[in-house]
Amino acid sequence: MRLVDTLAEHRALEDMLEASKPAVPEEAIGQHFLLFTPFRYRSPFPSRFRGPTDPGVWYGAEELQSACAEVAYWRWRFLMDSDGLRGQALHTEHTFFQARVRGRSLDLTAAPWKSAARAWTQKTDYSACQDLGAEARSRGVAWIRYGSVRLPGGTCGAVLDPTALSLREGFEQQTWDCKTARGGVYLQRRIERGQSYEFTAQSFA
Repeated sequence: MRLVDTLAEHRALEDMLEASKPAVPEEAIGQHFLLFTPFRYRSPFPSRFRGPTDPGVWYGAEELQSACAEVAYWRWRFLMDSDGLRGQALHTEHTFFQARVRGRSLDLTAAPWKSAARAWTQKTDYSACQDLGAEARSRGVAWIRYGSVRLPGGTCGAVLDPTALSLREGFEQQTWDCKTARGGVYLQRRIERGQSYEFTAQSFA
């Protein structure tokens, strides 16, 4: 809106931006953009269950605090990996929402998978998880349930198949503000006296 003067110009700019993006995967067409976006791009940067340039993965958490912990860690990593930002505070805005997932799954918190918990909970070495993710995808597994590494006791999910995701009609979207600094991360919901969580840099070590 800051770049245009009319709604018509706004629509034209949005159409131009949309045309420049990769196509939405066929199996994700018709879904809300909050669900299909992770599957639209093949990032050269890996994540826990996705190797470089592998198909996208949608990450979520069963608990709001676990979702906040994951966001906090990656905001902190971004700050600490940026030479020009490391000494500053970074302020960002995030949208939280609740999705449903169904389909064939692996639960790494249950037997027999939990016997290899050390492999699934490495803080920076994701090689075992990426190998598992690739194998799970090849065998038609829709999603993986696993313990949060950033919040012990929390539970996360990695969705490999976009068709496994859905949103409730009229689902709620929450706006959260995040402040990231060298010493840690603070998140607060943008309502009067909203929920808040704080994570120290020591918890990410």
